[in-house]
Amino acid sequence: MAVDFSAITGYTANNSATTKASQTLSADMNTFLTLLTTQLKYQDPLDPMDTAEFTNQLVQYSSVEQAIQTNEKLDNLLSLNIANLGAQAVSYIGKTAQVLGDVMPLEDGKAKATYTLNKDVSSATITIKNMNGEVVYTETAERTAGTHEFTWDGKDKDGNQLEDGAYQIVVGTKVASGEASATVTTTVFGKVTGVANDENTVYVGLGEAVTAKLGDILTIRNDDYFDKKGAASGDETGNGSEGEKVEETV
Repeated sequence: MAVDFSAITGYTANNSATTKASQTLSADMNTFLTLLTTQLKYQDPLDPMDTAEFTNQLVQYSSVEQAIQTNEKLDNLLSLNIANLGAQAVSYIGKTAQVLGDVMPLEDGKAKATYTLNKDVSSATITIKNMNGEVVYTETAERTAGTHEFTWDGKDKDGNQLEDGAYQIVVGTKVASGEASATVTTTVFGKVTGVANDENTVYVGLGEAVTAKLGDILTIRNDDYFDKKGAASGDETGNGSEGEKVEETV
């Protein structure tokens, strides 16, 4: 199934704010020239108006116009850069991405994430919520500082298999009285199924329901990463020594 990128606005070549500024300046310039020529037409020949002031205003308009043109060129360069990044990201399709964030895709009844604690805690709990904010699953989490992996079979607290889609992972912690609270960082894994971009950012689709920014991708792995704990190293198909992972840091 194709990734739903409906939340992503269509790509436009020019920045709308820059275009609006250019149109406004053009209208203001036409108005100014109309007033200028009218004043020159009816000025007193014995007491002409100060031409230096007119020249100064023209110079100011010219400077603003040049600044807007510079912005338009920068917008074009940004658009080309975004398009280039999007073209490069196409090579990620079919591979498993590790993304900084807390919304993970459940794919074929499997989901994977990591959570990193900056310190030891008294207790920790993993809570899985659906996109309506409803809690569907909880379990006890590791309490020691460092990075820990979490895998989920997609079953709720009653053992019912949930539909594939997007789910949020929340890691709650408790510390001893008087201690500073712990910091928790989560990453999620998902197979890249599509690439899209708007005028500012490149996005990748994870599974069928999750969209992530290209800049949030931490690693790209073989597409068999979910099925093989410690995917083999070597070529892209996973051929190589047993127990090593093929991993590309982005």
